Order: sequence, then structure tokens, then C-alpha cells
Amino acid sequence: MILSPQAEVSATERERGLRNLLIDAAFATAIGALNSGVVLLALAIHIGASNLQIGVLAAIPLLTQILQAPAVTLVERVRRRRLISVACVFTARLALPIYALVPFIPDRDAAAAVLILAALIHYGLNAVGSCSWNSWMRDLLPQDRLGAFFSRRNLYGTAVSAAATVGAAWALQRATGSEAAGDRVYASLYAVGFLCGLVSTAALARVPEPRMPSPAGAPSLRRLLLQPLRDVNFQRVLRYLASWQFAVNLATPFFTVYFVRELGFSMGFVLILSVVSQLANVAVVRGWGRLSDRFANKSVLAVASPLYLLCIAAMAFASEFEGAWTRAGYLVLLHVLMGAAQAGVGLATNNIVIKLSPAGAATGYMATNALVGALASGTAPIVGGWLTDFFARRQLTLSLDWTGPSGTAELFGVGVAHWEFFFLLAAALGLYALHRLAAVDEPGSVEGREVVDHIVAQARYNLRNASSVAGVRQALAFPAGALIKSREGTRFVLESLFERHRDVKQPAAASEAVGTLLDATFEPIPDDEFEALLRKLDERS
Repeated sequence: MILSPQAEVSATERERGLRNLLIDAAFATAIGALNSGVVLLALAIHIGASNLQIGVLAAIPLLTQILQAPAVTLVERVRRRRLISVACVFTARLALPIYALVPFIPDRDAAAAVLILAALIHYGLNAVGSCSWNSWMRDLLPQDRLGAFFSRRNLYGTAVSAAATVGAAWALQRATGSEAAGDRVYASLYAVGFLCGLVSTAALARVPEPRMPSPAGAPSLRRLLLQPLRDVNFQRVLRYLASWQFAVNLATPFFTVYFVRELGFSMGFVLILSVVSQLANVAVVRGWGRLSDRFANKSVLAVASPLYLLCIAAMAFASEFEGAWTRAGYLVLLHVLMGAAQAGVGLATNNIVIKLSPAGAATGYMATNALVGALASGTAPIVGGWLTDFFARRQLTLSLDWTGPSGTAELFGVGVAHWEFFFLLAAALGLYALHRLAAVDEPGSVEGREVVDHIVAQARYNLRNASSVAGVRQALAFPAGALIKSREGTRFVLESLFERHRDVKQPAAASEAVGTLLDATFEPIPDDEFEALLRKLDERS
């Protein structure tokens, strides 16, 4: 039978399947770069869609994730995950030729309606296919190779996505100023995406599927989704995540509209901004991971989330800069910061949900989180589309005037209108999300100030090592030299050291404390050297 599961998958078949999964990842990622995200919103702008229609279009990829819940029941009943996945993604990618025809529909409202309908088909079926794909991969991939495989898969995807995005940016930049050329470029991008989809689907169909184990009376989907809502602390997590997703997705889908319609930038430049943000994300995500392990996820969110909100609020002032190059530099800087902050937020939010999900019930907790997040993030762009039109006809002006015998002089004045209203409102809602985060109880979390202090100290340490003079000094200086300069200094260091680490039987931890006390001017020393240092300190004291 076509695409049937197998009772056993041999090692050779598994390895062949892993290679096909990498091919699938490369071409599927190309579809995302060429046909989704910024490019899809750019097509909506190109055909003259309204802000509300753009908001609906931006909401579809998020709202359709709700379909993963009934997809669980579909997978359990059909029990042929490869068939479901391949059929869904192939049918979903039939929407790409429809996208390609949209620029040639003369009626703008009809074109927007067809675009929204195609997006519903595309993202809805992809969500159903993703549910069965996750279960399929759970049984196919060796557990001891999950990290290695997905890191390699992500590497392929990142490389292909960056290259495809740059290519799309170049094509759209060449079409700037000509509506007919733009029609052809968008049609070509979606035609290439459809061809990539055929290759991706063919590769996915060649991946073997292990037969699903016999059902063992699993709890109902309703009970599975309601169980996390009885957990008080997890309710707090859901409130934070829902308010955060709503605030962020209220504004971010309209950055493209703002850059093109308000600031006058080309779509090619907007795509380059997305690449800059992705590169900043990749560059710092490992650092955020180390911070989350050391200070807990809530502490990372307490630093990364305000930075992201600050960038959203700062978008409101991009129009105040004179000159295209100055504005462009300002936006590049904001996207670097946003990409770095998003890496921390994305990593910590996923980790905190996993960490606070009890063993044996993680599936229900993760599913509930996904559904709540989809509802919050999916409704936000629709509300945002309406708000942009609402604020377009309103303005708030604050002024400070001095009135005297000779007349009235304005000392200070500020006006907020349209996009400024919108972005500042989104940032204010994000502050409410931070308030909800404060109520979450995560073991091991510390104040955000401690995380910032650690980041600053680490950056200062790295900069100091970059200096040749400091590097030589660090290589030649024995660490204990700074400790045994005087009896008074020694006693201070000892008191601070034993206050932090009363258990002297942990020399590695105490060694790290010494390094911190000396302002990170040297690496933590080996245990045997540290014990000798303690003896010297004791003698000198």
C-alpha cells in the first residue's frame, strides 16, 4: 500500500530517510523564505490591500495552529502519519500557484480575497501535516541523535533561508518602481516556491514510517487540554505568554507596511532587515542558552523582553530622522537589537514551559500552551489592522507654552499620531505582560539586574582579553598575587569568599567566586592550585 507504515525500519532505511529529511528541510525552508513572512505581506502591499486585510493575512499562520488539536485525533484514528503529512503538505503547496496569479487579478478587493483564501489553505493544511510529522519523527529518529540531527537540519535551513531571502531581496529591488515588473517578480517567486515544494514533498515521501504502537487507552483530548488549567503556577505562565504574544504580534506584522508606505523604503531593503535580524538571532542564541542555564529562564525574560519592547517603541521615532541613509542605519540597529532580544525571548519562553510541565504530563501542557498562544497571537494582527486605520484619523498633541505681554511662545511640543500611537500602545501592552511574568514562580530565578551585571562583566572581560597588553598581563600574572598584597585586602577577600561559599569542600565554586571578586581579571584556577592559595591566605591572615 502506498505510503504505508512499516513494522520495522532497518538501519540502512533509517539513514536514507535522514538524508531525505535534510533535502526536505532545505527545499521547505526555501519556500518559507521566498513565499511566506515578509514576502507574503509584501505581496499584499503590492496589490493594494488595506491594513485590516494585511492584519487578517498576518493572523492566518498563527490562528491555523489551532488545527493541531483536532489533528491529534485524526492521527490516532488513521494511524498513517506519513500519508497524512505528505497529503497535507502537497495539497497545501497547491496554493502557491494561486499566490502567483494574485498580482494579475485586476480587482484589488478580489485579489486580496483570493490571497487570504490561498493562505488559509496553505497554512491550515501545513498545521495538520506538522502535527502528524512531529509524531512520526518522534518514532523514527534515534533518541541519542536528536540534538545532532536537528542542529544539522537547522543549519541547512538557516543557510538556505538566508540565501533565498537575499535572492528575493535582489529580485524585488530590481522591480522597484515598476508595477508590471513587480507582478512578474512575485509570480516568479511563487512559481519557484512551488517547484521547491514538489522536490520537498518527493523527499518527504521517501522517508520510512515506523508503525504506531497499539493505542493504550489514552485520555481524551479535552481532559488533556484542561489539566494544565488547574495548575495555578502554569496559569500564570499562560497569562504572561498570552499577553506577550498579543502585544508583540499587534505591532510586528505591520513593520513591513510602515517601512514601505510611511518611510518609503523598498521591499528589497525590508528583506535585508529580516536577514540582519536572523543573523543577530543566530549570533547570540547560544549565549542566551548559557544565561538561562545559570540564572533560570524567568531571569533571561526579565532582560530580553524589555529590550524587545524598547525596540518596538523606538520604531515610532524612525520617521523623525532626516535622510534615507540615517533612517536606514537606525532601522538596521533596531533589527540587530530585536533579533538578539528575540533569541532570548524565544529560547526562554519555550524552556520555561517545558521546565514547569510536570513529568508524564508534558504533552498536555505543551498543547495547551500552543493553543493559548495561537489564539492570542492570531487575534492580535486583526485587532492591529483595525487600530492602524483608527489611529490614522487621530492625533494627540502635548505642548508647553509661555504667555507674556509680547505674546505666546511654545517652549515644548510633541505630537503623536498614527504609527506612533500604534507602536507605543503595543509597547505599553508588553509592559503589562512583564507584570504577569513577575507572578510566575520558577525555581532558581534571580533579579534581571544580576543578569545584566553578568552580561556587562562578561563583555568587559572579553574586551579586556582582546587587548594585547591585558592578554600578556593575564598570561604572566599569578592570580594569588592580587590576593596577598596586604593583610587587610586578604581578610576582605576571605570574608567575601566564605560568605558566598561557606562549604569550603567545593573548591571549584569558591574558585569561581575568587574570579568574580577580582573583577574577572583571570580564569578560575585549578582545584589543587586553589587549595594551595587558601593555605597561603590563611597563613597571611
